[in-house]
Amino acid sequence: QVLLVESGGALVQAGDSLKLSCAASGGILSRYIMGWFRQAPGKEREFVAAINWYAYNTNYGDAVQGRFTISRDNAKNMVYLQMNSLKPEDTAVYYCAAGASARAWASNEYDYWGQGTQVTVSS
Repeated sequence: QVLLVESGGALVQAGDSLKLSCAASGGILSRYIMGWFRQAPGKEREFVAAINWYAYNTNYGDAVQGRFTISRDNAKNMVYLQMNSLKPEDTAVYYCAAGASARAWASNEYDYWGQGTQVTVSS
């Protein structure tokens, strides 16, 4: 059983940067594909970014491509999401997820989820 705990969410202004962290415990993080998803009120969960086991490959959702960067530190069992040039439409609860064999964008293929951290971007 892998436990994921997100942190770093905050209220920021448009154009600001923010870094989210995801701490994993109970498993060997390097065995999992790690992803970030987000969900805004009244909307479906949206793929944000994913990174494979050895950080060779990363994938990003169209809405965040070029502004967000996902990274991982397997030794520390941590995953990060650096968010730059934030926009009001980035406002959502951000979730960290781990999947043993998930396709990057397929939320239903991830095995473990964190509780989420709120990011609010004011205009």
